[in-house]
Amino acid sequence: MCEMSEEYRESAPKGSPPPRLGTRDQKCVKCKEGLPVVVIRAGDAFCRDCFKALYVHKFRAMLGKNRLIFPGEKVLLAWSGGPSSSSMVWQVLEGLSRDSAKRLRFVPGVIYVDEGATCGQSSEDRAKTLAEVKLVLQTTGFPWHIVALEEVGRPSLFEGLGVFSLPPSVLRCFAQEPVGTESAYKAAVDSFLQQQHALGADGVERQSQHCAQDPHSPAGPPTTAQTQALSRLFDSVKTLTAKEELLQTLRTHLILHVARNHGYSKVMTGDSCTRLAIKLMTSLALGRGAFLAWDTGFSDERHGDVVVVRPMREHTLKEVAFYNRLFAVPSVCTPALDTKAPEKASIHRLMEAFILRLQAQFPSTVSTVYRTSEKLVKAPRDGCVAGPRCLLCMCTLDVDTADSATAFGAQTSHLPQMQPPVTQAGVAAGPCCCAGMGGGPSCYRGEDPRAQVMEQLCYGCRVNMKDLPSLELLPPYILSEAQIRSQRATAEQEVQEYLLGDSEDEARTGES
Repeated sequence: MCEMSEEYRESAPKGSPPPRLGTRDQKCVKCKEGLPVVVIRAGDAFCRDCFKALYVHKFRAMLGKNRLIFPGEKVLLAWSGGPSSSSMVWQVLEGLSRDSAKRLRFVPGVIYVDEGATCGQSSEDRAKTLAEVKLVLQTTGFPWHIVALEEVGRPSLFEGLGVFSLPPSVLRCFAQEPVGTESAYKAAVDSFLQQQHALGADGVERQSQHCAQDPHSPAGPPTTAQTQALSRLFDSVKTLTAKEELLQTLRTHLILHVARNHGYSKVMTGDSCTRLAIKLMTSLALGRGAFLAWDTGFSDERHGDVVVVRPMREHTLKEVAFYNRLFAVPSVCTPALDTKAPEKASIHRLMEAFILRLQAQFPSTVSTVYRTSEKLVKAPRDGCVAGPRCLLCMCTLDVDTADSATAFGAQTSHLPQMQPPVTQAGVAAGPCCCAGMGGGPSCYRGEDPRAQVMEQLCYGCRVNMKDLPSLELLPPYILSEAQIRSQRATAEQEVQEYLLGDSEDEARTGES
C-alpha cells in the first residue's frame, strides 16, 4: 500500500546544473571560428564575413542560374528608397567594383518615382525627400532618373524640354526578342570580354564615368494643376485596396515608359521573399490567381520588349534588415499610402499582418508560401490562344464568356461585348467624328464609356475599378488606348463579312 511518508519523486542530482552555452561561446555555423553577429534562423548563427558571403551568393546565384541578363545589356534598377531596393542597388554597385571576384557585366541605371502627391505630402516635404534621394543616387555613380507620378498625365508638348508624357502605346505589348540559348549566352560573354580587353582598364573606367555623368531628371517640379488632378484621382477611390493597386499600376506604366525611352531591356525590382509571399496571398484574394506566375516569378515578360526581373526573391526581410544595418546601406524613408493605416484598412495590410503573425509562430510560413510560387507555370489554359490583354495590368484577359457557370463568366455575361453600335434604322453608325484628329477621350460613338473601359479589363482590375466612381479622372493615355482598341474592334466587325474564311477558301480550291 502507498504510504504518505514515501517520496516517489526522484531525487535531484547533486551539484550545480551544467552551464548553458552562451552567445560568446558560440561559433559561426559556417567557418566554425568567428563570433556570430547574426542569427537568421534558430541555430543558424553567422559571423559578419560569412553572412555577407551568403547574402551576396544568393543574389549572384539568382542571376546566374536564370541567365536572362546578357553582358552589356542595359538594366534599369527600380529604387523606391526602401530597405530591399536599396540593398539591391548596393549589390549591383559592389558587383561592378574592381574588388569583386566576379564582376557583373550589365550596364545599370536607377529610377526613382516621386509618389508624394498620392500621400498628401507638401511641396516642401517632397523637395526635402528629393534632396536626400539625389545625394544617395550621386554616391552610386549610376545614371539616374527621377520622375514624378504626375507625369502620367503631362501634355506631350513638354517633350522637347525633356519632360515626357505617357502615350497610349505604353499599354501595348511589343514583340519580344527570342530567348537566347546557353551557347548564345556564352558567345555573348566571350564577345563582351574581348571588347573589355580591347578597351583596357582605363577605357572601361572612362566609359563608366561618361555614363554616370548623364542623369535624366525632370526639367522642373510638376505644376499645381497636375498635382491636384492626381490627388483628385486618388481621393475619389473609395477603398485603400483599390488605391494601392492603382498606384502600383501607374508606377509600372511610368517605369516601363522610361525604360523604353532610354533603351533599357530589363527592369530590376527589389521584391524580397517575404514581400512575394504576401503578394501571392494578396493576389489570390484580389482575384488575380491566373497571373500569379507573372506577379511573383523571377521574370515577368508580359510587356514583351522590357522584362521585369526580381533578383532579391531569395532574401527575407530579416536578412535585408541585418545586411543594411551591418554594412551601412543608405535608404530614404518616405510615407506611403498605408502609413499608419490600421490592420484591416486594406487587403494588402490584412494579408501582411496575417503572414507576419504566422511567421512569428511558425518560422517556415514565408518559405512555404514562397516555394509554392516557384511551382507555378506560365502557360495558358488548354484550348486557349493568346487573346486581348488587360488595359491596365497588360495580362491576357481571363474572360470566359463561353462558360457562364464560372464566377467570372457570371459577372461578365451582362456586359456588352465589343460590337459596332447600330442606329435605330439598323444601320451601323458612321465614322468617328474625331477620326481625322486621332479621336478624343470623350468620343465613344454613342457607347457607354464606363462599359467600354470595363470590358477591356481582367477580373482583378475590374473589381478594383468598381471603387472608382468616375473613369474620366483616369490619365488620358488609358482612355485613349481604350478608345483605340474599341475602334479597332468595331472596324474588324464591320469588315468581317467581306473577308473569306478558311472553309470558303478550301471549298473554292476543291471546286477548281
